[in-house]
Amino acid sequence: MRFVSLLLAMFMAISAQAETLRIAMEGQFPPFEEIDQNGRLKGFNVDIANALCVQMQARCELQRFAWDDLIPALQEQRTDLILASMSITEERQALVDFTHHYAHTPAFFFAREDTVNEVIITPRRLIGKRIGVQRETTYDRFLTARYEAFLPIVRFASAAETYQALQRGEVDLVLDDAVSGYFGFLQSELGQGFERVGNAVKAPKFFGKGQGIAVRKGDDALRTRLDQALAVILENGVYRRIERQYFPRFSVY
Repeated sequence: MRFVSLLLAMFMAISAQAETLRIAMEGQFPPFEEIDQNGRLKGFNVDIANALCVQMQARCELQRFAWDDLIPALQEQRTDLILASMSITEERQALVDFTHHYAHTPAFFFAREDTVNEVIITPRRLIGKRIGVQRETTYDRFLTARYEAFLPIVRFASAAETYQALQRGEVDLVLDDAVSGYFGFLQSELGQGFERVGNAVKAPKFFGKGQGIAVRKGDDALRTRLDQALAVILENGVYRRIERQYFPRFSVY
C-alpha cells in the first residue's frame, strides 16, 4: 500500500495545467477494476493507468462505461482511450488501434466443486449443461462459435452477473479470465465451494494477443506515447510492483 500511496501522491502533484486523458473502464472486473465503498474505481487497471499518466505527465480522468459501450464511446470521442483488459483481436482492430499488450492472461472454466470432472473440456463432454458468459466479450464469441451448437449459452451484462448466476445454479459453468476468476470470484465469499475446471482454454483466433490499451483509429501519437510509457514502467519496476500487489503468485504480463 505504501507504493500505491507514493504513486497517487506523484499523480496528484502533476500540474493542473497538464493534459487530461479520459480513460474508460467498465469497473466490474475485479481485481483488475471495481468500485470501492466510496464509489471510486480501484484495481490493477486503475494503478497501471495512473502510472502511465505519471510517466506521460498527464492527468487521468477515469470514466465508467458499460462493456458494450466502451468502443462506441471511444469512436464518438466521449473518451480518449480504453484501459479495461480488452483483448487485442482482429475484429476489434478493425474498429480501434491498440498499444502493445500490457497483460496476457488465459481463459478458464469455473464451476461448482465436483460437478465437472473433465481434464480436457469439449462441447460434447458438456452436453446437458449451461454455460454463462459476459456478452460481447471474446469469451462470448468463442462459445458462440465452438459450443452453442451443443449446449445453451447464457449471456450476462457483466462478469459479476455471470458468477452470481453460477452461484444461484442458473448456469453450470462460467468461462472467464483465469486471473480475474481466481481473485475476483474463487477468493471471494461468493466463490466458496467453486473451482477452476479443465485446462486453460487456448484459442488465439478468439482471445487475441493479450490485453491492450485501445485508442481511436489513426491516433498514432497517443498510441506511441502510451507504448513508450508502458516500456518505461516495465523497465523501471513500477509495473512489477503494481502486479505483485494484486497478483503475488501470478504474472499477468
